[in-house]
Parts: sequence; C-alpha cells; structure tokens
Amino acid sequence: MTGDWRTDRIGAALRGENPTVLRRLESGFAVIGDVQFLPGYSVLLVDDPGVQRLSDLPRGKRLSFLSDMDRLGEAVERACLRLDPGFRRVNLEILGNTDPFLHAHVWPRYEWEPAELVTKPVWLYPPDRWSDERFRLGPRHDALREAILSELDQLGPTPGSRRSTS
Repeated sequence: MTGDWRTDRIGAALRGENPTVLRRLESGFAVIGDVQFLPGYSVLLVDDPGVQRLSDLPRGKRLSFLSDMDRLGEAVERACLRLDPGFRRVNLEILGNTDPFLHAHVWPRYEWEPAELVTKPVWLYPPDRWSDERFRLGPRHDALREAILSELDQLGPTPGSRRSTS
C-alpha cells in the first residue's frame, strides 16, 4: 500500500480513499494498522482532523469516542482470541505524541511475544518492526480484517454509525 492517504489519514477516510478503514463508527473510523507485527493492531481515528486531543471534543462526542474505542477493542480481542491461541489481552492507548490528531491504539498482546517485551509497552519493540516489509499490512491480512469486521458487526452498530465502502 502506497499513496498520499498516509499524509492525511482522516481526510482520506472521509473521502473513502483510506484503504485501512474497516468501518465508519459514530465518532470516527476503525482502521487496521499499517504494520501487523502484533496481528490485529488497529486504530480508532477521530472523524475531524482538527481535533488534537480527547478534551477538544464536547462531552457527548468524547463519550462516543471512548465508546467506539471500547467497541473496536472488544472486536479485536474477540477476533484475535478466535484466530490465535497465544492471544493474551488487548491494550488500549490514547497517546498523541506523534500524530497531531486524536486517535486510539488497540494493541493485541500475545504469549509468543519475546519474553523481554511481552509485559512492556509495544513502543519498546525494535524500530525495524515498524518498517520491515514482513510486517506491512497486505493481502495476507484479509482474513484478519474480515474477522475484526465480523466481530464489529456482532457487537452491533453504534448510533449513527454506517459501514464503510472502502
């Protein structure tokens, strides 16, 4: 996957041009991560690129974002539990230290991770995990995408959500 959509992830999602979009949710977009060294890694993108932090949202939209984060986290958990017997848990994070827009990371964690990293934040993984082609999102992740989508569907729609056409 290449293209300018990476420089404007939210705008590309709003235009239907972001290939990582799984589903439009009430507060934004559920997307599968560009890298999959921890299979199932997903992100919730807010639907307004001008929103930098959770506190920028009015209370109702803030609660919608947190609810969507929970829903995506549960969908990833269910899908990964079904697909990998080594699945342990899901970590949810809103960091905002690099990208200037509100987003939440959904990190599945596994028993098969290196012993020195399995209980640590994923950000301590070696830099090559973020750039190595072996971990890039691609067609081999289609079954994983479908599993997460299926779980999102089983969890039911959030008010105002709609299926993405991407």
